[in-house]
Amino acid sequence: MKTLPSPLAQTLVLCALISSSASAAESGKDNWDPLFNGKDLSGWVGVHDTKFDVVEGNLRLVSGMGWLRTEKQYRDFVLEFEWRALVPQYDSGIFIRAGLEGKPWPKDGWQVNLRYDALGGLVKGTRPVVPSETPRLPLNQWVKFRIEVKGKQITLDVDGERAWESDALDATEGYIGIQAEERAFDFRNIRIRPLAPAKP
Repeated sequence: MKTLPSPLAQTLVLCALISSSASAAESGKDNWDPLFNGKDLSGWVGVHDTKFDVVEGNLRLVSGMGWLRTEKQYRDFVLEFEWRALVPQYDSGIFIRAGLEGKPWPKDGWQVNLRYDALGGLVKGTRPVVPSETPRLPLNQWVKFRIEVKGKQITLDVDGERAWESDALDATEGYIGIQAEERAFDFRNIRIRPLAPAKP
């Protein structure tokens, strides 16, 4: 004759199952994908004359005039990363929904500046769209960017503070890239949370 679990035991099992389900659901919401593994450039493709390397676990932009792009194309997403400039008069940028045409940098898509005098300014080509009001930062200081792209909307948070937002995006999908413009930078903790399926 089998003994049935006591009401208390049944309650404890039920609570454990609910807690486990809640944790799984919470984990499902936090489905970040790493874009950089801290060891090599897996998942990235160099375009034109550019040199990137991995130094002390950081993705380092060494030199060149070109860009480093993801293997996949993205439509809607949240992108987070940290960066620091290693030389004065620093200048780089993050390409959003970029195409492959154009040299040394993509003709299509948008760019979020990492430039000493226009930190975080959103540009298309050379035309500023969102003027930057963020201060210039000293060298070797880590800065965290959070870029959210959804439809025509794009927002930028710098170190947890909203810098700007815009609804001017016209490219619908493309690559994420890091611009090389003969300036040394470090990047780390690069991760993405797709809000729409990535395209190979």
